[in-house]
Amino acid sequence: MRLTIATGCVVFQLLLAGYASSQALEPRSFNNIPVGETFLLVGLGRSDGDLSPSPSSPLQDAELTIDVGLVGVSHTFALAGSSSKVDFVAGRTCYEGSAIFMGEFAEGRRCDYTDPNLKLTWNFYGAPAMGLEEFGGWQQGLVVGASVAAQLPWGSYSSEQLINAGANRWKVTPALGVTWRTGRWQWELKGQVSVFEENDDFFNGNTIEQDPLYQVSGHLIRLLGKGRWVSLDANYFAGGRTDANGERQDDRQENSRLGITFSMPFTRHQSLKLYASRGVLTRIGNEFDTFGVGWVYRL
Repeated sequence: MRLTIATGCVVFQLLLAGYASSQALEPRSFNNIPVGETFLLVGLGRSDGDLSPSPSSPLQDAELTIDVGLVGVSHTFALAGSSSKVDFVAGRTCYEGSAIFMGEFAEGRRCDYTDPNLKLTWNFYGAPAMGLEEFGGWQQGLVVGASVAAQLPWGSYSSEQLINAGANRWKVTPALGVTWRTGRWQWELKGQVSVFEENDDFFNGNTIEQDPLYQVSGHLIRLLGKGRWVSLDANYFAGGRTDANGERQDDRQENSRLGITFSMPFTRHQSLKLYASRGVLTRIGNEFDTFGVGWVYRL
């Protein structure tokens, strides 16, 4: 029974625990930005749709709605003469859903704190470190950068509960990206891999291990003038197969999402970002529609 329950709920658990970061479409991640600046972020998002668990799972006809609120801070600085930044984001999520679990209808709703995320980005080519005044007269061309993000196991978690917002494990995601601007057009390509620590305190003492999850994402960006821009976004991610108590599960992911992002400033210190995305290919995981809004304030 322990293994059956763990197998049925691991997709739910991994989706919730990684909601804030694992499948995000993030255009302009490797843009050059002025150094010595600090930004505050507040975001609200909703995802709604179906889950596609493994064929052997006792969890069927699962539907889930996730509402999340995020707060974060970013600071830019010079590293080896190039622009860099560090981001810290934390959040709280409320989720509700229903499913047929082991032949019986089940539903519920709960609010918890998500695992916070810490990320370092370094644009090591084509992005010289400049202050705000000097940056105003500079034109970006080819920029190459790298980042590493860590999902910290500090969110809400209890091994007595089947579903948690926290994952009770570390996740580390190194990435490499390249972006090119010509005129009012810009494109960006990023590749990354997420590596997971095992969770040896899953429900009822089960142990969950997960293979690395590989992702590539692309963005076609149109610069509209006066700081406004719009981006068409796409990604593809594969891998992430799990072991439950050493038993290999048929839950390898092979999924893709499409989205759109729009950003505009409305004062010298504030900007607003709107985004929406939809799952277009799902083997195991979620078929969600996601939309949200973010507010950024430059201190």
